[in-house]
Formats: sequence, structure tokens, C-alpha cells
Amino acid sequence: MMRASFNFLKYSAATFLGLGFAIGSAQALTITPTNDGNTLANNILGSGISIVPGSINYIGVNGAAGTFTNGLSSGIGIDQGIILTTGRATNAVGPNTVDNISENNSTPGDADLSTLIGGATTYDANILEFEFESAGGDLFFDYVFASEEYNEYVNSSFNDVFGFFLNGVNIALIPGTSTPVAINNVNLGSNSAFYNNNDPSDLGTPTPFNIQYDGFTKVFTAQVLGLTPGKHKIKLAIADTGDSILDSAVFIKASSFSDKPTDPGKQVPEPASVISLLTLGAIGMGSVLKSQKSS
Repeated sequence: MMRASFNFLKYSAATFLGLGFAIGSAQALTITPTNDGNTLANNILGSGISIVPGSINYIGVNGAAGTFTNGLSSGIGIDQGIILTTGRATNAVGPNTVDNISENNSTPGDADLSTLIGGATTYDANILEFEFESAGGDLFFDYVFASEEYNEYVNSSFNDVFGFFLNGVNIALIPGTSTPVAINNVNLGSNSAFYNNNDPSDLGTPTPFNIQYDGFTKVFTAQVLGLTPGKHKIKLAIADTGDSILDSAVFIKASSFSDKPTDPGKQVPEPASVISLLTLGAIGMGSVLKSQKSS
């Protein structure tokens, strides 16, 4: 209860400051809210992949998702694409002047995400899912995970999480592991090479990155090699864990859901790391999964 009250008190002030900066700076992150699944799915669609008509499904409240531009100038590492959040998409806009922006959407969580983190209860799930056709070959897409849970609630029960479920199997994993990307798994103390600290409580203001979130990952690339020809299903999902406050988000690069890897931005080096080899014959893929990190 104290956590909820403390964050609510600063919500209005932080929103005002963020909007003021966006108006005054051409370099600010720009968010266009939308809950139209077709707009979101087609924004990330790239070469070699076609979406099955009528298969797109978006689950979330108005304002929780959107498209974005000016991500590189804001320091995210991805210039444009879509954003899925557990709160309000426009809250991503910097500068980061407080460390507790929150929006309670009062919506349920997601069973698949709860399973990823040991059965913990999730809330405020935001989901984009669709079926797609592939002629066979590979699948790639680039993303960044960000959260207001950093750094105060690392290693707590407030372990906000997201997943990219391809035919039911999560492919959003930490490089070199089979571990899902979540607050407790990528932070200053764990897998810190993949983490950007943006917490004003630690660093003061202005923070080094011009977004509201207190921490976020480097650019990761979810990758599937040897995808079998035919129809597949992808589910992109994010949720709060433990309670429904303090927002988290996942940024997915425009046109990167494709059969070819994309450049995540000239300012971001691109060393690749194989994180897992997993045979998925049981779900008809016969494929090799791995994830590549661009940092």
C-alpha cells in the first residue's frame, strides 16, 4: 500500500515534466498511442514474412501501446518501432526526473508470462499476437526491455517480465543462457554488461538517457534459425509482476520481424552471442533457436 501511495504522489508532476520536454525538444522520444493491432503488427513486419489475414489480436487498454520515433537520439538504441507497456506508452518520454512513474491499468496478467518466472502472479498484461507465413529460413527481430522497477526493486517479488512466444516457446532470452529477460535477471548486479542504468536516485538529473524508464537493456535480437516453411504463431507479451504499479515496456524495432537480421543503429556495436540451441520438433518447427545481443 505504501508503494502504491508513494508512486501516485509523483505521477502527475513527472508526466507534466516529460510532456514539457517533448514539446521543447525535437530530439525527444515521440510516442503515438494506438491499440490497433494491424498498425502495430505491420509496423514491425519486414522481409520474407507475411501475416495471416484476420489473425492479429491485441489485448490491452487504450494508451498502453503505440508506435515511436526518435529512439536513437533518446539513447534507446532503436530509432523507431512499436512500444508495448504495462502502463501508459506516453510515459516513456523523458527526461527522467523521478524514479516511480506508474499507471494501474486494472487488467489481468498472462499465464505464459507467469510460468516464465516460476508461477508468480502477473498484472496489466499487454499482448500483441498474430500468425504468419514463412517460406522457410530464419527469423529475426530487435528489441529493448525497460522498466521503472529498476533499481529499487531488483531481486524482489516485483519482477516485471516479458516474453516472445514462437509456437508457444519463449525466444526472448539473455545471451548465453536459457533465462528469460526480466528485472531480476538483467540489472546492475546480474548480466550488467547488457544493462543501461538511468535511475535518477543513483545518478542525479539529468540522467544519461532521455527516456523516463530508470533502466533498460541493450538492444537484443531474438533469432530463430531453420524455421520450417508454413504457418507459425508469435505472441509478444509484457506484464507487471507482484502488483500492478511501476511501468515496464518493450520496444520492438520497425521492420525487423523478418528473415534477415537488421542493423540496430550505427551507434550500437553488433557482437553476436549464441544463447541456446533448442530442437522444437514437438511443435513442428524442427528449428534451432538462439538470441543475438547487439550492445
